Amino acid sequence: MIGVEILDDPSADPALVRAELSDLVLLNRWFGGTRAVLGALLPLLPAGGVCTLLDVGTGSGDIPRAVVRAAARRGVTVRSLGVDLLRPAAQVARRAGLATVLADGGVLPFGSKSVDFVVASQVLHHLPTPVAVRWVRELDRIARRAVVVADLRRSRVAMTAMWAVSFPMLLHPVTRHDAVLSLRRGYTAEEMERMLAAAGVRATVKRRPIARLVAAWQTRDH
Repeated sequence: MIGVEILDDPSADPALVRAELSDLVLLNRWFGGTRAVLGALLPLLPAGGVCTLLDVGTGSGDIPRAVVRAAARRGVTVRSLGVDLLRPAAQVARRAGLATVLADGGVLPFGSKSVDFVVASQVLHHLPTPVAVRWVRELDRIARRAVVVADLRRSRVAMTAMWAVSFPMLLHPVTRHDAVLSLRRGYTAEEMERMLAAAGVRATVKRRPIARLVAAWQTRDH
């Protein structure tokens, strides 16, 4: 792995974790993280009724909350649950209204095909590739209908732009460091496709703004 981010460390200072998660809500909203997930997931939702969603590596839970709101506008009720390995992150998500459990995404405490939709957004780049492959297998195991994986596309231009905009956005210095490092750790589309294939998943990886990659697939039993 390249470097160390605050969100890599289960023993990280809770105040720094909270500061970075607050900044990441803004970055997801303004720079495409939320849109990438919604664009891939919403077309897969049923026409109505109720379904369940698990967000692995949920952070502050902003993305599943956005899914719930967007689905409601379509007449779909989404019952969402978050998973995070960091206790401070789980606490932030719970305070924001998302039921969240502490767990390792590679060994999820859920039965096979127990959740309709599973999402992992901007979390796999935190992991060595063999571990990320194990996580993808778990996501696929849990999902009854479909999985959406979104992450960052490695880009020097995006790294430079991120560093530049972090100052007028008043991002915490830790966020500034970690956001650029996350982009360095990001994937190419081909690398992500190879990682998914190693997990036994066949899915096309698509580019989305800004410096985003997303893949969605229906599970075998659906």
